[in-house]
Amino acid sequence: MNTARQPSQPPPDPSTGPEPHPAEGLRILLLEDNAPHAELVEHYLRESGLKFRLVRVETREGFVEQLEQFAPDMILSDYALPAFDGSTALTLAKEYAPHTPFIFVTGTMGEEVAIETLKNGATDYVLKTRLARLGPAVHRALRESAERRERQHAEDKLRRSLEQLRALTTYLQYVREEERTRIAREVHDELGQALTGLKLDMSWLSSRLTQAAAPALADKARTMTAHIDATIQTVRRIATELRPGILDSLGLLAAIEWQANEFQNRTGIPCQVRITVRDGRWSHDFTTVFFRIFQETLTNIIRHAQATRVEVRLGEQAGHLVLTVKDNGRGITEAEIAGARSLGLLGMRERAKLIRGEVTLAGTRGQGTTVTLRVPLPAPGAS
Repeated sequence: MNTARQPSQPPPDPSTGPEPHPAEGLRILLLEDNAPHAELVEHYLRESGLKFRLVRVETREGFVEQLEQFAPDMILSDYALPAFDGSTALTLAKEYAPHTPFIFVTGTMGEEVAIETLKNGATDYVLKTRLARLGPAVHRALRESAERRERQHAEDKLRRSLEQLRALTTYLQYVREEERTRIAREVHDELGQALTGLKLDMSWLSSRLTQAAAPALADKARTMTAHIDATIQTVRRIATELRPGILDSLGLLAAIEWQANEFQNRTGIPCQVRITVRDGRWSHDFTTVFFRIFQETLTNIIRHAQATRVEVRLGEQAGHLVLTVKDNGRGITEAEIAGARSLGLLGMRERAKLIRGEVTLAGTRGQGTTVTLRVPLPAPGAS
């Protein structure tokens, strides 16, 4: 048997387990103190058609050394050895090579012990009196290991894709808010100033048109001035909806109260607000995300809830900032919460993750819906 020290090999990827070594065949590490038994094991492995390179060890030190340097694709182990037992070997294998198949090849293992080893992570066990079963057991273990590795690769790829998608979502949210802020500023400043200048010109013109001299022109001038006033108000409303100035000037709490008041004025639905937390002057990104979730919640109430009353609560609970919005509408259903078309709810949840928070919804038919946003309370100025 080959017991020489092998050249150092790079450790296997702990997330996916060892890859096979097709050029030299499988790398099999055998823990066995009986040389004739080891020869029988090797014989039955070759009889099964396996191409492999086997290293036999007898001691704990040799076992650990080969786990680190040999990087085995398969571990075979006796259960009872004079100075080293199979249970300890299994524990070490799980520590150094957690994804490598481990099969006990032993002559002494009762049914209860066998079941316990399988529960502890062993792949299989083969009795030395039935070594003809060893080859099929190794083939099956390798096949299952390859399937687990493929699943792990797929899961890792999916996880990386989700991480990239979330990073892209974060970036797009940031770009969107920056663009909305820029457009709001330009609409308010440029278009607002232009309309204000036009109103002044119309006022000057109106003052020079008398009702007696040119009644039609005077009426037209007054009508145009009124239209300009209405347009100025529209411009201000659009700029505010794009980016409420109160959010930047007075902070999150004032913005929530303002938005609730706007909701009430627009819909006629009473909206009671109770805030029991002090404004921490949190970061721009944090307040923006939090406020947008609140806006989306009120928008969903307008579109779907059929409510006649809304209650808003904002406070602190166990180190978290908790916003609760409750209506007395028809009540959202579980199907609507989980539905693939609930993009607004999905957007709220994704926004919440940007600030390490979560959004939960609960509805009772005919009694309304409660939306809860729970976010770790940041330090002032922290995101």
